[in-house]
Amino acid sequence: MSEDSDMEKAIKETSILEEYSINWTQKLGAGISGPVRVCVKKSTQERFALKILLDRPKARNEGSTLNCNGDDGRGRAISQDQPAPALYREASQPSNKAALALQHCHLLNIAHRDLKPENLLFKDNSLDAPVKLCDFGFAKVDQGDLMTPQFTPYYVAPQVLEAQRRHQKEKSGIIPTSPTPYTYNKSCDLWSLGVIIYVMLCGYPPFYSKHHSRTIPKDMRRKIMTGSFEFPEEEWSQISEMAKDVVRKLLKVKPEERLTVQGVLDHPWLNSTEALDNVLPSAQLMMDKAVVAGIQQAHAEQLANMRIQDLKVSLKPLHSVNNPILRKRKLLGTKPKDGIYIHDHENGAEDSNVALEKLRDVIAQCILPQAGKGENEDERLDEVMQEAWKHNRECKLLRDALQGFSWNGRGFTDKVDRLKLAEAVKQVIEEQTVPHEPQQ
Repeated sequence: MSEDSDMEKAIKETSILEEYSINWTQKLGAGISGPVRVCVKKSTQERFALKILLDRPKARNEGSTLNCNGDDGRGRAISQDQPAPALYREASQPSNKAALALQHCHLLNIAHRDLKPENLLFKDNSLDAPVKLCDFGFAKVDQGDLMTPQFTPYYVAPQVLEAQRRHQKEKSGIIPTSPTPYTYNKSCDLWSLGVIIYVMLCGYPPFYSKHHSRTIPKDMRRKIMTGSFEFPEEEWSQISEMAKDVVRKLLKVKPEERLTVQGVLDHPWLNSTEALDNVLPSAQLMMDKAVVAGIQQAHAEQLANMRIQDLKVSLKPLHSVNNPILRKRKLLGTKPKDGIYIHDHENGAEDSNVALEKLRDVIAQCILPQAGKGENEDERLDEVMQEAWKHNRECKLLRDALQGFSWNGRGFTDKVDRLKLAEAVKQVIEEQTVPHEPQQ
């Protein structure tokens, strides 16, 4: 079967709610492109993690990467369970499975660019559970143009740090912008895999700093750029030379000297059938809450520093903004249409523009459910819909739209398909705000 036909089979046009029940009240986490929630496949009752992507360029890139990633579950519907650090076992076994997941990406020429223990999940608690690779927010097809410094501090490869260094110097004018920008390739994932194996074996990363900082400290950066790390006797005396050999060959500064994915999978340590009785120190160290909290804090601060530009932005009041789009909307909306008004400050008309805002609040609650303290997301949706209904009670379009959603004026009596409700409310808003040609 051709690759195109396989892709067509993987892309579904029916609503996900036909096959899965989504728990809108349980959020597993939130990524750069959207939240992750729990869902259950109706036919098998299997639990999965569902990533919800808002429609924007960053999310579309992640979605297209996942579509390239095949239909075997790696990086798509990831089974919901504990991250790898919480389930350390004989390290060669999960290392082999992590390498297999990475091989799948690299065969498709996809660089993950954020490989770390938090993004490796065991499917279940069994000893032979497969490892799943998740979070493709930084992933990109490697076409020789990888130059954005996307990374998590402890696991970043030297080439990615070099890309960051050059980018910052060019931006500040210290060095001229090069006509051929510095690029790196998907071998950055192999470096990260080497760091992960090191952490699994001893419980702490090979590159770290004694000085806490929002950015990578100079001494830690220097160690990464030169590949300077050690195997301290206390934790590594019981670790086999084969395991150390894998780490050494993955943490090579020059990408061409680094093991490939196939080289990792062929290494004797990952294929050894010898049963080892030694207990790894990593599990004991990971039980130290202070150690884990420190690592998580460093990750969080670095990601916040990467993803949010440090800009001082202030918003002007709407009535003082000289924006052509806003002026046009104000002119189009000064006349009432079926119970919805656009407020005109200059003419002193009654401020009924809130009606539109309340409808938009309904859409927002459907797409990214929020709940206050002591309430669930269904109750919050009822409250938001009540507010919209109160300000749009006379809108016939809205009344007609809500007929199919068991709305009684105070709340929804049955479970609501939130995506369909959002689409219905969106159509109501569009009908009210799109200008109509005047009759001749």
